[in-house]
Amino acid sequence: MDSPMSSDLRSNQLAQNSWCHPANRVHRFLALLLMCFLCFGSYFCYDTPGALADNFKGDSHLNTSQFALLYSIYSWPNVILCFIGGYLIDRYFGIRLGTIIYMIIVTLGAIVFATGVYINAYWLMILGRFIFGIGGESLQVAVNSYVVLWFKGKELNMVFGLQLSFSRFGSTVNFWVMEPIYRWVANYYGGYERLGVALFIASFTCVGSLICGLLLGWMDYRAEKILGRREEHNSEEPLRLLDIVNFKPVFWLVSVICVAYYLAIFPFIALGKLFFERKFDFSPQDANTVNSMVYLLSAALSPFFGILIDKTGRNVMWVIISTITTIGAHFLLAFTFFNPYLGVIILGISYSLLASGLWPLVALIVAGNQLGTAYGICQAVQNLGLATVLILAGVIVDRYGYFMLEMFFLGCLFISLIAAVLIYIVDSANNGVLNMSPSMRESITKPRENDDETANLLDHEDGSEQEVTDSRDQTSQNQPPLVRDLAQSQSDRIRSRYITQLLPNTNIPERQ
Repeated sequence: MDSPMSSDLRSNQLAQNSWCHPANRVHRFLALLLMCFLCFGSYFCYDTPGALADNFKGDSHLNTSQFALLYSIYSWPNVILCFIGGYLIDRYFGIRLGTIIYMIIVTLGAIVFATGVYINAYWLMILGRFIFGIGGESLQVAVNSYVVLWFKGKELNMVFGLQLSFSRFGSTVNFWVMEPIYRWVANYYGGYERLGVALFIASFTCVGSLICGLLLGWMDYRAEKILGRREEHNSEEPLRLLDIVNFKPVFWLVSVICVAYYLAIFPFIALGKLFFERKFDFSPQDANTVNSMVYLLSAALSPFFGILIDKTGRNVMWVIISTITTIGAHFLLAFTFFNPYLGVIILGISYSLLASGLWPLVALIVAGNQLGTAYGICQAVQNLGLATVLILAGVIVDRYGYFMLEMFFLGCLFISLIAAVLIYIVDSANNGVLNMSPSMRESITKPRENDDETANLLDHEDGSEQEVTDSRDQTSQNQPPLVRDLAQSQSDRIRSRYITQLLPNTNIPERQ
């Protein structure tokens, strides 16, 4: 007879080969699918005002400044709350509970907003968008943390691109369907009531995303038990708020790009429908179609750009290229009367390329137990810019027109380009870790392949290495030039930690 130990070993091996095991590709693909649809409802409902901009002005009698405030109020709570949301995920909630809480808040906000429109109460519209914003960006922080937790390795860029693709597809579908839904509802309701009913229908997408969050939470709980991730997670030193001051300067440059670049994307799309109607004399449906091209191209191309960056590396180079091409797209839209599809297509391609190359940089710069907070900071500073600029954009349009608004967008893009070039310079001075090709990364980490350490498929790197290195860096600044060898050793250790984030963990421990 077989011993109990050999029987357990066979059942363990069978479980790892089964699609139900968290290490199986099919199982991880299902998790990725749920991650993709987690933000679908949030992105769909975020742009419902943009898809029905002329209806808001006609039915609810809003001017451009009041309409822009519907977008701006979404961003104001996230100046603080999405950072706090990331911190709460890291320190208290955990990813699973945090995701569900934020998704419930998003759904509640969408319903309150629709109610405010239905009774034509502007203050209730603002309250609904405010509640919606409380959960929206914090939800994205949770999803980013989920992606890194499950897919850290060579496939990280591709997975980020795919997740962004499905999220932006929610915005694309919104621009496609909200006008037809509005016309259908108009057969039964009139005035602002038909607008409110259309928004109630849109809020059901948030309910679907909430269901995806519950299913993903169950899968992650199961994976934690099978792979023993809880023990490893608890062994990490908890993040302290004071650790933020030790974030590298290059991280803050990435945050500058998160603000400056996206200021030329989201406000443009929010006001784009009216822009295309006025400058190019498009019908409302045609204006929605061309306005949705940015999100549509992002949805289609982001996974492929993620694979491209996985194969070629050079993240910083791709960020610089995408910023330059975005500047060219806005030049076409501002200074020419060429078919606007040309400028919008270039804008969509550039936007998806930048997103695929930029966001994975955060995972290479900060320690694993600080990712939630780091992504929260990026979202916080981005929303600070959006909250301010969206109000300013409405004022610029009302007083000076869309041409001056385009000039403002171009100024933001030049700031983004300067920050990207500075990242390249700073990174090159530190061995060019963030802009390496995959072959260079593998050659640097090859000596580490014989290490006896094993890693869980879903584990993070311990952040203690960064803390040790930071303290040594501060000490070395006060030492004479004779310690250059020590400084070089410290640089190699930093580079080794960055590179390990990019390499897949393939060793799966046996179940206990």
